This record gives sequence, C-alpha cells and structure tokens, in this order.
Amino acid sequence: MQYRTLGRTGIKVSPYCLGAMMFGAAGNPDHEDSIRIIHKALDAGINFIDTADIYSRGESEEIVGKALKGRRDDVVLATKAHLPMGDDPNRQGNSRRWLTHAVEDSLRRLQTDHIDLYLIHRPAPDTDIEETLSALTDLMRAGKVRAVGSSTFPVSEIVEAQWVSERRGLARFRVEQPPYSILNRGIEREVLPACERYGMGAMVWSPLAMGMLTGKYRKGAPQPDSARAKRFPRQMNDERRLDAVERLIPLAQQAGLSLAHMAMAFAIAHPAVTSAIIGPRTMEHFDDLLAGAGVSLTDEILDRIDAIVPPGTDTGPLEAAYNPPAVIQPNLRRRPPAERFVA
Repeated sequence: MQYRTLGRTGIKVSPYCLGAMMFGAAGNPDHEDSIRIIHKALDAGINFIDTADIYSRGESEEIVGKALKGRRDDVVLATKAHLPMGDDPNRQGNSRRWLTHAVEDSLRRLQTDHIDLYLIHRPAPDTDIEETLSALTDLMRAGKVRAVGSSTFPVSEIVEAQWVSERRGLARFRVEQPPYSILNRGIEREVLPACERYGMGAMVWSPLAMGMLTGKYRKGAPQPDSARAKRFPRQMNDERRLDAVERLIPLAQQAGLSLAHMAMAFAIAHPAVTSAIIGPRTMEHFDDLLAGAGVSLTDEILDRIDAIVPPGTDTGPLEAAYNPPAVIQPNLRRRPPAERFVA
C-alpha cells in the first residue's frame, strides 16, 4: 500500500479511506461482520477510517470503536459533527455549545481519548465561523483532537475559514471532504485548487456517484430496489447521468476494467485528492473494491473520460451534497412582488 501526506499535516494515509457510513442499522446491522471488514481493511494496509456521529445515530462509531481495540495507534481516525443527533435544536450545528458536547460523545463511542481528524460535516449559515474555529482550537489544545477539517463546504466558505484562522490565530481547516466522481467533477473548478493553495488534503466521498458507477443503474433497465434509489429517485433516474454511464461502461470494458474500478482509479488520480472514501456494506462489496487497488489509468483513458464528462462539470444533481440557503430558499433569490418591475 502506498501512502500520501494528508495536506500539510505530515500525517500519512492510504489512498483508500474506509468509510463506515454503512456500518450499523442504516446499512449492515451485523456488528461482527462490520468489524471483520474493518480488520480486513487494516490488514490490507488501509490506515484511514472515516465515520460520523450521525451514521446510524452513533452506532457506526460504536462499531469502529470495538473494531479498533488493540489497533487504535495504527489508524488515522476521522469523525464528523453537525447533523441533528436528537430533537433538541441545540444537539446539532457548529456552535461551541454543541461541538464540545458532540466530541465527548464521539470519544466515548469510539472508545478512544483522541480523534485524529475532526470534521465539520456541513456549513452552518447561522453560526459565525470564528465561533466554530475557536471551539475546535480549544479541543486541539486539550488533546482531544489532532487536526480539523470541513466537509462539503463551498469554496467561498473554505477561503473565509482560512482567512479567519490567520487573522485570529486559530486552528486551520487542514482537510476538506467533498463529493467527487467521474459524474460530479464540479469541485475541479475551484474547490480542489483552493485545497492545493491552502495546503489542505482532500478526502473525497461518493467516488462511485452513490452507486451509479457500479454499472447497476442502466438506461432503460429496471432500477435496483435499493435504499438510495428510493431516497434519491431524481438523481438515480437523471437522463444526463445515465447517458454518461452508458458511454463509460464500454470504455471500462475496452480497458479491461470494471466500471467501479475505473471510477475509483479516476478519483485518486487527481493531484489534489489525498484519499477516496470507499463505503462497503458487505465483505463482498469490500473485496470487489479492494481488488481494484492496483489499477492505474493511462492518460489515454483519462482523456476519453474527459471527452464524456468534461473537467469541472457535473452531469446532474448530487442530491446528498450541500445546497446553500440562497439555492433552497426562494425568498432569498426573489425580490418582493412590488419590486419586480422596472417602472
């Protein structure tokens, strides 16, 4: 296994990061089976694990904690906070009040005294970024967190956070965790260049485009009866995405690769990408993904991928990604009716 430096932290991590989102009730409820997958990943040289408090409402963190008994020092462990962990409106977000509580919950579930990488799962427009960075700085000084980062932040907020850190002498976001795949290349335009500019590592999620790059979702064919297809029907039935998949499948076949292996190799080929997160639910899923660890794409194949999905573009919506309030709240992009005319 080769290792890459996570931004400028000096921390060495594997190009594949084991994502634990599917461990627990939301995916694989069998704790022992999930632990076997984690152990097999560690034995294969994967030293980077990503989870979050919201994954199966803490159950994923509990599984990871059990799996790492006796092996904690060999793992770069990342977890996240932000999304609601209860009905109380203060059990969520990026406030000092919540983060200082959430980190203790995560430490307890993970059965560890420190988190190597603590990520803010999504932006919080109602919270000053200085409030968040100040809380994270104190957690680092207390030894509970080693490095901090963001997840799915727009480039404007990535840059703002860097400026605030510099002006206020606060801890810097060292990592960004954005979505990235052949079908969603929008971050190539600004987010990945910003990561390079500020020395941030990029650990990308959904390199298989939420399953569309497995080859299971085909144009004109019945859609798999999956939880993702039910949760994101617009995305999984998007004609532009399905058209791209139909053009990518023969390209992978001509290269002697599965579509999934080509997609994973694409994600880790970008110079700004440190690691790509794989999120297996079963051992079969993990074995299939691990089998592609030695795949390297030639410039010819990458050029042909560029011809199908141009650099810096998205083929369609990624419904799990972050949309700022200005996009989802009509009142923020529409003047009052009385002001919508010229004269």
